[in-house]
Amino acid sequence: MSAPKPHSWIMDLAAYVPGRAKVEGVKETVKLSANECTSGPSPKAVAAYTAAASQLLRYPDGGSTELREAIAGVYGLDASRIICGAGSDDILTVLIHAFAGPGDEVIFSQYGFMVYPIQTKAVGATGVAVPNLKWAADVDGILKAVTAKTKLVFVDNPNNPTGAYLPMSEIERLHAGLPEHVVLVVDSAYAECVTAEDYDAGAKLVERSTNVIMTRTFSKMYALAGLRVGWGYGGPAIIDALNRIRMPFNVNLPAQVAAVEAVKDQAHLAESVAYNAEWRDKLTAELVALGLDVVPSQTNFLLLGFPEESPFTAGEANTYLSERGYLLRWLPGMGLPNHLRLTIGAPHENRTVVELLRAFLNGSPE
Repeated sequence: MSAPKPHSWIMDLAAYVPGRAKVEGVKETVKLSANECTSGPSPKAVAAYTAAASQLLRYPDGGSTELREAIAGVYGLDASRIICGAGSDDILTVLIHAFAGPGDEVIFSQYGFMVYPIQTKAVGATGVAVPNLKWAADVDGILKAVTAKTKLVFVDNPNNPTGAYLPMSEIERLHAGLPEHVVLVVDSAYAECVTAEDYDAGAKLVERSTNVIMTRTFSKMYALAGLRVGWGYGGPAIIDALNRIRMPFNVNLPAQVAAVEAVKDQAHLAESVAYNAEWRDKLTAELVALGLDVVPSQTNFLLLGFPEESPFTAGEANTYLSERGYLLRWLPGMGLPNHLRLTIGAPHENRTVVELLRAFLNGSPE
């Protein structure tokens, strides 16, 4: 008796692997592997979440109306162009399911968010990975890769896992070179982290275009990763298509009310952003002084490279740190076997991981 069989391309998929939270045999660990915000969420968001407990018998607002209006008010956007989801990866997934299928092509960077290739394969489309340029998306490389089969182009800006970014002028140049039928997805998950003056998350480009959508999240600097809240801002036709196929109650009730208070508390966000920028600069300088290659970052993490002439490897460093309770993200599965991704943590965690790496590089792996 034969068992049910999924599409053939599904069985070729490698599932998304999140950052580790535990190590066997190590009781206490410090998780610096998942790009979470160590500053924590707004106390107002936590209070709203707690107060929502009495309403758990109710379905949430299927259209996330209050949340969309709060986002629109804070960022000066049109609420009717906003869609909310269970994290921005929910919206990214629905985008691929809405616009791509067998015979279609989806373009993304070689080093980019793993949801893009996974969900592209999930719908039977062909993923086209374009090598990064100076760790960010390569605009000319992407434009050369466009064919009549191209349906979507994804640009995570800033990039995950590298931390590099493109100025808005490059995003606009990319859009200008794309055919009108191609959807440009500007994945701005780390927008709140950015301090570079020539950066823009993409809202203005959305408003003067019909084929652009910007995606955002509450999982990073708003520190609501555990609630899974994301949003997108796109052309009316794109938003209409996504609303037709998304799950009807895709953002739960406590997540909606917490996100409303989080986005309204811009003072708390500003404090988190300032802390992140301060430690991003400090850690970059200290790690470069250790002889590591550190990609200039505009996110809440750093990509650390071990030089080819180094007697030690990223894998050995990962083992050394893990055994001492510090969890970073080793990236061989993303084609970066000699790199670690380090999330910015609390001050004592940041200092400790630097000292551990110093000890590792000055000694020999155990």
